[in-house]
Amino acid sequence: MKKVTEKINVRYQETDQMGVVYHANYLVWFEIGRTAFVEALGFNYHDMEKEGVVSPVTHIEADYKRPAKYGEPCYVTTWVESYDGLRTRYGYDVTNQSDELLVTGFSDHVIVKQDSFRPISVRRRFPDWHAAYLEAMA
Repeated sequence: MKKVTEKINVRYQETDQMGVVYHANYLVWFEIGRTAFVEALGFNYHDMEKEGVVSPVTHIEADYKRPAKYGEPCYVTTWVESYDGLRTRYGYDVTNQSDELLVTGFSDHVIVKQDSFRPISVRRRFPDWHAAYLEAMA
């Protein structure tokens, strides 16, 4: 299974008064990880969007284990947990520099036409992307 890790430098504005990362910022970090994963496969969302296709989140979950703090680097590791040609579930682990698990999560996505939000098949519309996802899960 292919996994991609992206470094996150915790910025001051991402934290609360205690210097702890505000919980919603992890969802942004998931997106950073997902984008890095897609780019590591040789694709990017911009090209998909130029064809009138977008990939909205349909469900997302995060399980908070321990806090990330201002000043410490973190790492978001992303992989494709499941994919069926229409729906994709990405998995995420966020760790600190000591490799302690801070947050786990996943997000579900579909590929839809931008103008109608009707689902489309990645298998048919983007066969190279489809093949790369199948290979990444192996």
